[in-house]
Amino acid sequence: MSEALVHKVRAAARPLQQPSDLDPLLERIGDARVVLLGEATHGTSEYYGWRARISERLLLEKDFSFLAVEGDWPDCYRLSRYVKGREDAGGSAFEVLHAFDRWPTWMWANQEIVELAEWLRTFNEGREPDDRVGFFGLDVYSLWDSLHAVLDFVRKNDGASLEHARQALRCFDPYGEDAQVYARATRFVGESCEAEVVGLLRDLRARREALRADGSRDAFFDAEQNALVARNAEAYYRAMVRGGGASWNLRDKHMMETLDRLLRHHGPKAKAIVWEHNTHVGDARYTDMARAGMWNIGQLAREAYGDDQVVLVGFGSHRGTVIAGEEWEAPMMRMPVPPAREGSWEDVLHRASPEDKLLVFDGHEDEELLAVRPHRAIGVVYHPQWESYGNYVPTVLPRRYDAFLYVDQSHALEPLHFVERSEHDYPETWPSGF
Repeated sequence: MSEALVHKVRAAARPLQQPSDLDPLLERIGDARVVLLGEATHGTSEYYGWRARISERLLLEKDFSFLAVEGDWPDCYRLSRYVKGREDAGGSAFEVLHAFDRWPTWMWANQEIVELAEWLRTFNEGREPDDRVGFFGLDVYSLWDSLHAVLDFVRKNDGASLEHARQALRCFDPYGEDAQVYARATRFVGESCEAEVVGLLRDLRARREALRADGSRDAFFDAEQNALVARNAEAYYRAMVRGGGASWNLRDKHMMETLDRLLRHHGPKAKAIVWEHNTHVGDARYTDMARAGMWNIGQLAREAYGDDQVVLVGFGSHRGTVIAGEEWEAPMMRMPVPPAREGSWEDVLHRASPEDKLLVFDGHEDEELLAVRPHRAIGVVYHPQWESYGNYVPTVLPRRYDAFLYVDQSHALEPLHFVERSEHDYPETWPSGF
């Protein structure tokens, strides 16, 4: 790594200490319709905090319409009802979020989101009910919760669709609400519940006008979205057991479809804030994902709405602590994040100066800044001791993102549920040169 590169990054970087330091990013966002905010982990407090500050400024200064996140639709819709001040929506954000019980619970059941949700509720109190900002989930995992939500809706509003909903649930009954069991069974037996969930969504949509006329437009949108989740989740879980990139593409296509539905639902002038992991937000064409035939929502949004209407913001840090699990559905732990790999983008940013910083890209970067370098990506399953063997995505940083927020030393977020301590954990005060 050349000193010239370090010098160029140092010259391009702007300080990042307080909300007013976000002014260059707000200027870059301009009149964009969609802003996607990433994260290098699913368990870092600073990423949630800075995304909240950016989101608050977009709502206050640029009249954005809603917040959509990498979360389950049914859970997030309950929080959306709370922040909009709906009746019987819960007594506090803590109460609503503490009920998020699908692993990894800490992604949304954390103190940082409690604070944001209470801010949103206060913000909404001064707005007309139809103009209140919601909090929505884009993800595809909630197969059974979404099926139950559709059944509840049709019981109350649509007796004609009741049998379709019951048939879909009966089809899934033998699998005990375990997606892995369902996926493996469909792989070896060759039978599935695809026809049932496709039929349920088709039937509900066929009765759209009557149901929207008879009841709440939002209530029908919620039911239709849950039926869409059920259809796409069924396909996602079947694809997952086959391996390859098909399940990833199905998931991000679903998230893009949901984002598009939300924009249309909120009207022609709607603007969206999206929170997801960097691997979803950063344009896949500027990583090794493209060679594997994989895409993501960042790429799809640029292609659908145009580069001038979409701003992609990445996040990263040099070292710190994080909440994660040692395997899927394992207890969450507070783990160390070791200093970044030598030659990675995080290493370059640290060498440029050991302070938090903001980079805003203008499309005129020189060849050295456009080189492919490793860029750290930590998921919900993490093994710090194996850091040197993975957790990095080859990336052209100024093309993958329009801007990048760098935190030199980050800290684990504060989950609402019990956290175990990793045997590999280190004190918050570990030496900066570690």
